[in-house]
Amino acid sequence: MRRRTLLATAAAAAVAHPLARPAIAAPAKTVVFVPQANLTSLDPVWTTATVTRNFALMVYEMLYARDQSFTPQPMMVQGHVVDDDGKRWTMTLREGLLWHDGTPVLARDCVASLQRWMKRDSAGATISARLDELSAPNDRTIVWRLKRPFALLPHYLSKVQPQPVMMPERLAQTDPFKQVTDIVGCGPFRWEPGEYVSGSRAVFSKFDRYVPRQEPVSYCAGGHVVKVDRVEWRVIPDSATAGNALISGEVDWLELPQPDLIPMLKTQKGVSTGLIDIYGTVGILRPNHLQPPTNNVGVRRAMFAAIDQKEVMMAAMGEDPMSWRVPMGYFLPGSKAENDAGMAFVRKQHSVDEVKRMLDAAKYGGEKIVFLHPTDQLVYNAFSTVVVDRFRKVGLNVDEQMTDWGTVVQRRPSKEPLDKGGWSMFPAGAPGPEFVDPLLENTVRSNGAKAWFGWPDDPVLEAAYEAWIDAPDDAERRKQEIAFQAAAFTSVPCIPLGQYLPQAAWRSNVSGMPKGSAPVFWNVEKA
Repeated sequence: MRRRTLLATAAAAAVAHPLARPAIAAPAKTVVFVPQANLTSLDPVWTTATVTRNFALMVYEMLYARDQSFTPQPMMVQGHVVDDDGKRWTMTLREGLLWHDGTPVLARDCVASLQRWMKRDSAGATISARLDELSAPNDRTIVWRLKRPFALLPHYLSKVQPQPVMMPERLAQTDPFKQVTDIVGCGPFRWEPGEYVSGSRAVFSKFDRYVPRQEPVSYCAGGHVVKVDRVEWRVIPDSATAGNALISGEVDWLELPQPDLIPMLKTQKGVSTGLIDIYGTVGILRPNHLQPPTNNVGVRRAMFAAIDQKEVMMAAMGEDPMSWRVPMGYFLPGSKAENDAGMAFVRKQHSVDEVKRMLDAAKYGGEKIVFLHPTDQLVYNAFSTVVVDRFRKVGLNVDEQMTDWGTVVQRRPSKEPLDKGGWSMFPAGAPGPEFVDPLLENTVRSNGAKAWFGWPDDPVLEAAYEAWIDAPDDAERRKQEIAFQAAAFTSVPCIPLGQYLPQAAWRSNVSGMPKGSAPVFWNVEKA
C-alpha cells in the first residue's frame, strides 16, 4: 500500500499545482468527456470492453433497453404480442426509425443483427437453443418462433455487454468473429470517423433526424433527448493531467478519476463529484481455460485462494468502505441471488504456505503464467499490481506483460499457446447488475467454445444455469442460484475481486446525466 500512497500524494500535488499549458478550445454546445480508457474497438458484438459498450450506447440502439431499476422497456419496438402459449413473440418496430445514412430501419436489418449477436454472446446461445425460427414477414415486424415458452426474452435483448445492437443488414452480415469497421447506427448520436484518432480523440454529433420516445428518460430507457450538438471524448491516461483539465475547464466530465483525487476535486470551484454509476462494477480476473497452467482447476483455485479481496479493493478505490463491497462470491452483494454456497472459501485468509500446498497438490511445476497488465486503466492497473505481487509470493511464475487496455482487448480473443502470443490471465470489470442473478453473468457462463474469452467448460454450472432459466417458481430458482454459485466456486470460471463504486467528476455547469451503470449523454445539458 505504501507505493500506492506515494503515487496518490504525487497525483494530488499535481492537481493542486497544475502545470501551465495551452487550453484546448471546443465549440459551444459541446461536452468534452474523458473516458476511462482508449477506444480501440468499435464493434460491441465483437468485444465486451466497457469503453466500447459506452460508445455503442450513443451510436446504436437495441430493441429493448433497461431502465434505472434494470427492468427491460421497449426501445426500438413499439411493443410486442406473445401468443401460442408463450412460444411466439411478435415485435413491431416503431415508426420513423432511420439509420444514420438516412435509410429506414427495416425488420430484416434487425433479424440479421440478432443472428450475428447470437453467434458471439453466451446469452445469444441460450436463445438460439430455444429458437425454431426468427423472421421478418414485413418491414416492421419481427417474429420469434420458440420451441418452448421463454418469458425472459426482453431481459436478454436489453443486456449491455455484449450488446444486441441493431445495424443495417449489409453490416450485420459481417462475420461475427471479425470487427465491423463501417459504423452506421440509428441512435441519438452519429459517429464522426474523420475525427477519430485512437489514443487521442473520438467525436459524436447529434443525429438531427432521430425521433426520441415519449416516455421520461430512465437510464437507457425512455426518451433519448439530445440537448447538446456534439460530444467529444479525449483520451487522457494520466489521472492528474485529467484532473487539471477538469479544474481549468478544458474538459467537462471525467468518467473515472483516480479515487485519491476525489477529495481534492471536491474543493475546486466549479467542479462537482458523485456517483453516476450507482450499481458499480464487479472486478474479476479471467483465466484462460484452454492453455496450461491456468487450464488446471487446482491452479485456478490456488490463485483464487492467494487473493485478499479487501486488499485489492483498497488498492484500487482507497479506504472508504462506501466505495467498495467485499467479500463477494459470484453474485452481487445485497442482491436477491446472493447466497452462502462456497463463501467460506473467499472469507478465509489463506496463508502463503497453504496456497503453496494447494499448488503442490495441483502438480504445478513452475510453468509460466502470462498476465496481461493494463497500465492505462486506473482500476485494472491497481488490481494487477496487487494480484501479481500476491501470486509471486506464493510461488507462481508470472510473466507480467505491461500493456494498454486496447491491446488487451485486441489480444484476448487469441487461443494461441503462450509461446505464440497467447495469454493466461487478465483483469476485467462487468456491470454490477449483470451479477444480480445467473441470467446475464457472461463472465461466469461455462459453455466452452461459446463462452466469453477464456472459454470455461463446466457442464454442472451450465446445468444449473439452464435449470434456473426454466424454473417454474422462485423456490426452484433459489435452489439453482445456490447450485450455480457452488459450481462456480468448484470450477473457477473467473475470480471475483469485489464490487467497486467509483465516483465521477464534472463541471458544475453540466447537468442531467442519467444514473445507471454507464455514462450516457442524452438528457445532458451544458450551461
